[in-house]
Amino acid sequence: MNNYWNERARNLSPYTPGEQPKDRQFIKLNTNENPYPPSPKVIEAVKKAADDSLRLYPDPECTAFREAAAACYGVNPQQVFAGNGSDEILAFAFGAFFEKTILFPDITYSFYPVYADLWDIPYSLIPLREDFSINISDYRIPSDGVVISNPNAPTGIALELNDIIFLAEFLERQKKVFIVDEAYAAFGAQSAVTLINKFPNLLIVNTLSKSTSLAGLRAGFAIGNENLIEGLRRMRDSFNSYTLDRLALAGGEAAVKDTQYYSGINSRVIATRERVTEILRSLNFTVLPSCANFIFIRFSSLGGRELFQALREQGILVRHFNRERIADFIRVSIGTDEQMDIFIKTCKDITERRKG
Repeated sequence: MNNYWNERARNLSPYTPGEQPKDRQFIKLNTNENPYPPSPKVIEAVKKAADDSLRLYPDPECTAFREAAAACYGVNPQQVFAGNGSDEILAFAFGAFFEKTILFPDITYSFYPVYADLWDIPYSLIPLREDFSINISDYRIPSDGVVISNPNAPTGIALELNDIIFLAEFLERQKKVFIVDEAYAAFGAQSAVTLINKFPNLLIVNTLSKSTSLAGLRAGFAIGNENLIEGLRRMRDSFNSYTLDRLALAGGEAAVKDTQYYSGINSRVIATRERVTEILRSLNFTVLPSCANFIFIRFSSLGGRELFQALREQGILVRHFNRERIADFIRVSIGTDEQMDIFIKTCKDITERRKG
């Protein structure tokens, strides 16, 4: 089957996305989608854009979307890059900025090593502490750059802004790029966007999939120094100048403008997360402190795979990573209050049966 593959394709270990079931109804808590619908203004904008202009190519500069994101974050449009989700932007960034060994945590977003392998970039995994937090001092060593998800995934643990500054200063002296992936920052972490004018090596990557309920639209953006943005543009225009279609551009622009709506729904996600965390801990679950729209949990007398399977049999999908150090954990996306009540009751039933 792979006789026609080149060596690069043969050696790749592609990213495995979360299950998207088609054959039965599940409570879907496995892919960190926002449980609440997009802003009505987004739906209206997408419908309005679905006209005869679809026969024309979209704006390759994504001007209106970038201007809206720039206004939202208080930066210049020239400091914003738009892409087909943050995954595409991260892939461009790995190709544009790194050649030699880069650093990222041993437990983090599992697409990072895939990007590195795709671009033939050596990488070094920096172990998290025993409590699964990042020790930022561990990254102040010679490298070609650093990539950190803040909050980290799948742990949900966030760094303080002072930690970002501490590492950005070191990497700037080395003239190396520091990428901070803020896919989940809207759920409780401090954004580092305010630092981009101080640190020209700092690139902040974000997505509309989580905090703006648009995982199905595929849009994201990066914010950083104009030199970094130009590097991303060069990569994009060497692959596909039209990475965002007209519907995604219209929906993305409307989403970043409607901060009031999204602040409201994401506050609900945070409140649900905190309530569920408290209840699970009372049921003797270990729950890591999360600043994301998911929690990372384990039950001492039940393996992660076993708990994952037991929940699936009851119609609840979560995510399990069969990896060293975290094989006993599952990652649970925060759903609506009603969904999480069912999840809690199911966990209680499973663990009580285990005790019996």
